[in-house]
Amino acid sequence: MHRDGQRRLSPQCTAALPADLGAAISEGCRAVLVQSVHIGLQRLQGAAENSASEAADAPETQNDRDFSFFPPVPGKGSTLRWAGKKYDEVPIAHIKATYNNTHIHIVSPQNLSLTLLTCGTEGFKNAKKGTAVAAQTVGISAAAKACTKGVSHVRVVVKGLGPGRLAAIKGLTMGGLAVISITDNTPIPHNGCRPRKVRRL
Repeated sequence: MHRDGQRRLSPQCTAALPADLGAAISEGCRAVLVQSVHIGLQRLQGAAENSASEAADAPETQNDRDFSFFPPVPGKGSTLRWAGKKYDEVPIAHIKATYNNTHIHIVSPQNLSLTLLTCGTEGFKNAKKGTAVAAQTVGISAAAKACTKGVSHVRVVVKGLGPGRLAAIKGLTMGGLAVISITDNTPIPHNGCRPRKVRRL
């Protein structure tokens, strides 16, 4: 035994070993290496053939590179389609959420009116018109009317800070419409008109 705990061969043992042992070991390692490389190449070829066959069998889908969380820029083409329509050809659902009421107006891409509903037309009175429940009910009714006219996907444009903002969008999805984008069009004053005095209760 050596001082560091490793075994060392004595000079007599090294002299007894054949001279071509190093060459035999290197030949064996080379053969094993060539065999492993050959097996690895076969596996890679098989995986490539399987992936090619799966890609040929799978239907054509939209590329991940074309997907974006943001709507396309006006005038710039996009390969995404919704029910066979481009982004600019999808109807628009305008939601005006005030503190006292919620209006939903669905228009065609040519700005032709399809449906127009408010909380008052759905039977809500006075203070109940400004609730989230009323806005959700209006959203469901508007979606049902739009579906009868062949609308399946809509772009949502929200204006206002009323309590029916999110409830109206939820009502549209519950009514059977697929929302593809949500745009906030709430006007923001840049130190414009003087606001009203604070209401005292």
